[in-house]
This record gives sequence, C-alpha cells and structure tokens, in this order.
Amino acid sequence: MIRVLIVDDDPFVRSGLADLVATDDGLELVGQAAHGCEAVELARHRRTDVALVDIRMPVMDGIAATSALRALPHPPSVAVLTTFDLDEYVYGALEAGAAGFLLKDTPPDDILRAVRVVADGGGMLSPSATRTVISRFHRADASRTRAARTAAAHLTPRDRQVLDALAEGLTNADIAALLGLRESTVKAYVSRIFTELNVTNRVQAAMIARDLRE
Repeated sequence: MIRVLIVDDDPFVRSGLADLVATDDGLELVGQAAHGCEAVELARHRRTDVALVDIRMPVMDGIAATSALRALPHPPSVAVLTTFDLDEYVYGALEAGAAGFLLKDTPPDDILRAVRVVADGGGMLSPSATRTVISRFHRADASRTRAARTAAAHLTPRDRQVLDALAEGLTNADIAALLGLRESTVKAYVSRIFTELNVTNRVQAAMIARDLRE
C-alpha cells in the first residue's frame, strides 16, 4: 500500500486528487494540506510514501516544502505539481529533492502511474517529460561543469552508460533491456551512481549527466 499526501492550496485540486487516489486499491490517502507547513506536520506524524506537492502555495511554497519533507527522519518521495509554462522555478524544487514532475493537466491514469514510479524510487512522469524539464530548467555554467566532472571522476564506463540512459528518462527495466543487464543489476548501478555523485534521486543525477555533456 502506497501512502499518499496531497499538498495544494486549491481545495478543488485537492478534492480531485483525493478522489483519484481513492480509485486505486493500491493507494491510501493519509492527508491533505493547503500549504507546506501543514504538509510537513502531517508527514511528521503520519507515515507518507509519496507527497504530491504544488509549487505555488501561501505560507510555505513547494520548493521549501520539498526541502522540508525530504529532511524528515522518514522522508516521502515528492512529486511536484505545476502548470509548467509559468513555473520556471520548478528547477529549484528538483534541486531540493523532488523526484517527480507532474503537469496539472496530466491524465488521471498517468498521475496514478507516476505515483507508483516515484514510490518505487523512479524519476519523472515519462521519458519525454524528463527530457523537457531538464532541458528547460538546466542552466550549465563552467563552475557547474567542473563540479560535475569532479563528482563523476570515479564512475566506471558502465556507470556512465547507465547514467546517460537514466538522463534520458529510462526506467530501470528500460536500461536493463538496453544494456543487456538484469534489472537488479541496474538498481545496483543506480545506487552506486547516487553515492558517487552525492545525489538522492534520478533527477539530480540526470542534471549532472547533462552538465557532463557540456
């Protein structure tokens, strides 16, 4: 059972997402919050696996909420909700530790799938969303590129292959098929890459991979 927290200042959005979660027997709604402060308090007292977090909220916005949620002793995975065309600061939420990215007009079935992907340690909603978001919000400069190369210095050639595939939004199963590996082996590579790059999710690793290409 995946325990889901909904965080959005719009009560109609919260209600719609709550109704959607209720349609899936594998998901359980643990609470609703109108802003980040409420979300952190709820997650502190109710075990939460995935938080669906709006970017634009009063009191505590989605970026601060993502950072605070990820800093909890038992942090939930965070999927960011945004209108995309306006929220250029969603990149800040990804840097804060968000593992997923959802447009508010995402089809219901895709939202449910995204919750499962994020709960399972995956990254974005889809490969195309991964590429679009990273390309739009990624702003490499010389210092970041140098830092990325330093962080990646200990990666093996196979690590780099897995990292490049990850940066394109491929799932562990996709990477396994592409490279002729077992999915469990890919998971081990991904874990090692996270450790070497000092990142906590696939989005951050993908951003470093893009820096390495500069």
